[in-house]
Amino acid sequence: MKKRLFINGEWIGTDEYTSLSSPYSGEIIAEIPIATEKETDQAIEVAYQARTEMAKMPAHQRAKILESLSILLEQRADEAARILALEAAKPITTAKSEVARTIETYKFAAEEAKRIYGETLPLDAAQGGEGRIAYTKREPIGVIGAITPFNFPMNLVAHKIGPAIAAGNTIVLKPASQTPLSAFFIAELLQEAGLPNGALNVVTGSGRLIGDQIVNDKRVNMITFTGSPSVGIGIRNKAGLKRVTLELGSNAGVIIDKGIDIDKIISRCVTGAFSNQGQICISLQRVYVHEEIYNEFVEKFVEATNKLVVGNPLDIETDLSALISSNDLERSMEWIREAEESGAHIVTGGKVENNILYPTVILNAEPSLKVSCQEVFAPIVLINKVSSIEEAFELVNDSRYGLQAGIYTENVHTALNAAEKLHVGGVMINDIPTFRVDHMPYGGVKESGFGREGLKYAIEEMTEIKLVVWNRN
Repeated sequence: MKKRLFINGEWIGTDEYTSLSSPYSGEIIAEIPIATEKETDQAIEVAYQARTEMAKMPAHQRAKILESLSILLEQRADEAARILALEAAKPITTAKSEVARTIETYKFAAEEAKRIYGETLPLDAAQGGEGRIAYTKREPIGVIGAITPFNFPMNLVAHKIGPAIAAGNTIVLKPASQTPLSAFFIAELLQEAGLPNGALNVVTGSGRLIGDQIVNDKRVNMITFTGSPSVGIGIRNKAGLKRVTLELGSNAGVIIDKGIDIDKIISRCVTGAFSNQGQICISLQRVYVHEEIYNEFVEKFVEATNKLVVGNPLDIETDLSALISSNDLERSMEWIREAEESGAHIVTGGKVENNILYPTVILNAEPSLKVSCQEVFAPIVLINKVSSIEEAFELVNDSRYGLQAGIYTENVHTALNAAEKLHVGGVMINDIPTFRVDHMPYGGVKESGFGREGLKYAIEEMTEIKLVVWNRN
């Protein structure tokens, strides 16, 4: 199956293609076009030319396009889920969940398109402001360059495209090299939904070449990026005065206080650690358990982990499948070996079969180990003992990241302290840090990036405030 670039409402072939293989089976599933500088420039130019039409489009029309997209995606949900399972080795049940969330995300975007408000200002609160009327309005920022990752290739694209269209912007989208099929699929549906030509353009190829070209081009007004801190920092340094939103990952932690009913939370914690092979920015990577219940928690966590089914992502019974690439598999195994050689205890997992890393639980890992202080992005979780909640706060905060964190506690004062003391973008009380619904403000601090996603909040990032003052004197 040979795919084409999507530029100005047309499917365009290129001189060079690359084979896209299934992470699970290694079989070739598509031939993907490699865009050149010329084709990327063309995509930017048509987005630049289309920006005026999109900015003038009435809110109800932008909302209708997004509503139509959500209906079309719902009608083809099984096809969309299969695409995710093939290109990302996402277990089919998880893929179906992502598609359902994506549908909802576009519905939220449609709703928010109708409520982009300004405000009135009482200028007479200042001396000299008498006799004047002032109000603000939000206007689209222009051309948005969107660079998306492989782990949620449909829903994270929705978090870029949805608010961009809702706000009246145009988009040049560079999807992850391993997961372009879902982006092409959405482009096809948006064309059917009535999006004007040039409003969305999808280019594939080298992330370094295409991404840099998009970031450096003066016609692009904003960059929205989800990916690694190293790439995100590079984008920020190159972007100049462009608006930039960065979501750069984490090594999310949860605290388990004494007095918690462990049976009620084990399944939730295991899901948070191993869903999508741990390839989630807010995947549960570090667990800090009060010493009074530590042994019981570990025993039940390991027991539940060992019941997970690994295998073919197209099998409905599969819980975990292959990591996105052999490089990620090798890196994960190196980090596990480093932990083991440093005295940490691998109580389950730590083995590879058919490109799959079995879900791995590590005890007593030192904070300096890569599995502790870096983003593992694999089915690996650490469980460490703490003697107090204050100690757990310090350990969670002892990280260069700060996206989300969670705490399970029956003590309201402890919960309030967690909300105050945990230095992260979101604190989940009596839940894992992996919790996300798509209209909430989502983003982090420190090297987890800056700016917020969530449709209302992303629209604020993708619009500019204009002040209008009337002099009645």
